[in-house]
Amino acid sequence: MQVLGVDPHKGSHTAAAVAPDGTVLGRTRVVSSRRQVQRLIAWAAPWPERVWAVEGATGVGRLLAQQLVAAGESVLDVPAALATRVRVLSGQSGRKTDAHDAVAVATAAIHHPRLRAVQAEDHSAVLRLLSVRRSQLTASRTQAVSRLHGLLAELIPGGAPKNLAADKAAALLRSTRPVTAVDATRKALARDLVEDVRRLDRKLDANQADIVEAVKASGTTLTEIQGIAEITAAKILGQTGRITRFEDRAHYASYAGVAPIEASSGAVSRHRLSRRGNRQLNSAMHGIAITQATHPGRGREYYLRKRDEGKTEGEARRALKRHIIDLVFATITADTERAQRSPGRQVGATRESSAAGQSPTANTSERSVPGLRKQATPRVA
Repeated sequence: MQVLGVDPHKGSHTAAAVAPDGTVLGRTRVVSSRRQVQRLIAWAAPWPERVWAVEGATGVGRLLAQQLVAAGESVLDVPAALATRVRVLSGQSGRKTDAHDAVAVATAAIHHPRLRAVQAEDHSAVLRLLSVRRSQLTASRTQAVSRLHGLLAELIPGGAPKNLAADKAAALLRSTRPVTAVDATRKALARDLVEDVRRLDRKLDANQADIVEAVKASGTTLTEIQGIAEITAAKILGQTGRITRFEDRAHYASYAGVAPIEASSGAVSRHRLSRRGNRQLNSAMHGIAITQATHPGRGREYYLRKRDEGKTEGEARRALKRHIIDLVFATITADTERAQRSPGRQVGATRESSAAGQSPTANTSERSVPGLRKQATPRVA
């Protein structure tokens, strides 16, 4: 089977066909257009037994990879870092050209056995887009409020309180009486920022409503876990994608950066905190752990037990995070299996079982897993 490596760019895509023994069979370059996929497939006609390897299929190559999948082609996602290593070690002085990059992408696909197969985007992509949009809106609001604080501190002695809402800021501005033209300009700019905050608040409310609807449509049972409401569930499902791409719960924990990294040396056996993995997913697990550790439930019981064993607050919290990620993995896996048994339904569309009563294929033998289900209706995270 020939591997067709693609080095995608905004304006063009360079492809190279490479045989299993490393022989370059052909190269081409197509301009990015509506016919880019048809032209690539026509070029690839001499190799009916083929698989495409696209560099950064979740980044700049996402559109091309999805179009190839929609056309019925088999596509692999090659990380840019992996392709770079192959190019540097290729014996061509590490020269970077689009043609060399395309060959390096194909070579990486030939020799790497665990590349992710690109699949058509599903409902998790909707949740990821909405979740990312919420993060962007939140960051913009924080920036606007910070600038508003700066102007109010120059207009009002002592400034404004930390948790500043738009209505409170407007009331403070109405109480100011600028004396100089400079202060009048500051007040006018502050009013503009108040309107920005109000506009962002409306967008955040609309985004939350969209997320709640999308999570409900997914049929997930994640929201039954203590500390997970709709916004957190959307982040988890969006960043996870298809749970079947993970071999087991340990692989999933490593992907989330929750699994500790061994740092043993000689007779000393120790593990250290992982700084790798999906930081968005890691952040979600951290928030859930904080909630469970500070509220009554099995999560807090487990956290306190670890503290009694002599672990520090951070160590006990990291241990709790690992148990939570195992439960999340088991829940999403069970939801997926349930959806497969119910054609036409979204993931986890039936809500008859709970995590305590599920029998997922994933290993869930650790009965000390905390926070199995919430008893009360959750608030939005």
